[in-house]
Order: sequence, then C-alpha cells, then structure tokens
Amino acid sequence: MDTPMGDTTAMMADDARMGKPEGVMVDGVAMLPTNNIVQNAVMASSVTTLVKAVQAAGLDGTLSGPGPFTVFAPTNAAFDKLPNGAVAGLLKPESKDKLAAVLTYHVIQGRLVAQDLKDGQELTTVNGEKLKVTIKDGVVMVGNGKDAPATVQVADVISSNGVTHVIDTVILPLEK
Repeated sequence: MDTPMGDTTAMMADDARMGKPEGVMVDGVAMLPTNNIVQNAVMASSVTTLVKAVQAAGLDGTLSGPGPFTVFAPTNAAFDKLPNGAVAGLLKPESKDKLAAVLTYHVIQGRLVAQDLKDGQELTTVNGEKLKVTIKDGVVMVGNGKDAPATVQVADVISSNGVTHVIDTVILPLEK
C-alpha cells in the first residue's frame, strides 16, 4: 500500500522523537529510550559529577518522574571548568538551594529534540530563567545570553521521560 508523502514525513519525525531503538551511545554505553533520564545518566561515565549534583540537590526523584523534560547535561569536564572549589562548595548540604537553582537552569519542561531547537529561540527553564539557543554552522549551543554558550556534544539522548543533550559547559544563571 502506498503511503502519502505527508504520512511518511510524520513517521520520520516520530522516529526522531522516539530515538533509535538501540539508544544513542554515550561513553560507549547505549542510552536506552526505555530508561528514564536518571537511569541513563548513571550509566554514562562522562556525567558522574552531574549525577552526584542531581542527587545532592534532591532532584533525582523529579528527573526520574514522568516529565517530559529536556535536560542540557554538563559533562565532568564542564564542571572542571568552574572555579577551583566551586563544585565542592555547591555539593555541601548548606548549598542545596543554590545547587538546585543551577541544575534546574539546565532543565526545560517538555521534550525538545535537536530538530526542535531554532537559532535565536529562548527557552524557559524549570527555575524560571531563560536560555538562548544559537545554531552556527550546524552546531547547537545554549547559553545565558552573556557568557560563552555551551556546545551540544551529544544530542537527542532519548529517555522514557524526556531527552538529554550532553553539553561542554555548566551554564550559570545571570545574577539579578
């Protein structure tokens, strides 16, 4: 049976939203679409600092929940770029609120795959602040509009409750 062109396009878009059945590879490990965001993150060796931070901020339950969420996930190397002692300070129990504010600045309500991100687009984060999308020569970047933006290194890590884009920089909310 012939399929009208519009249906084929819709099916291809659905496939992109659902991800590859075998999952996207991160650090040599398949990130499975049947796992939630946290389950996939704990399997990736390049985001162990983020996983510790999410747990310290008490956000692991939320990010394991139904969502959907879009997470811009900084790598360990991204956290290493922060000033000396910054990560240790954020991980202290008394810094839980500040840590949660930084982490929720990396989370968008809803599922946005790379094809949904447009140059100049503003995204409202879970903490209520804005992230700006920049696309240059096919490279997707997100930032606060002031500091150098973070570059997406691995896009479209599809999970059961959203999508993760691995980035090379921790994006800090602008001081008010």
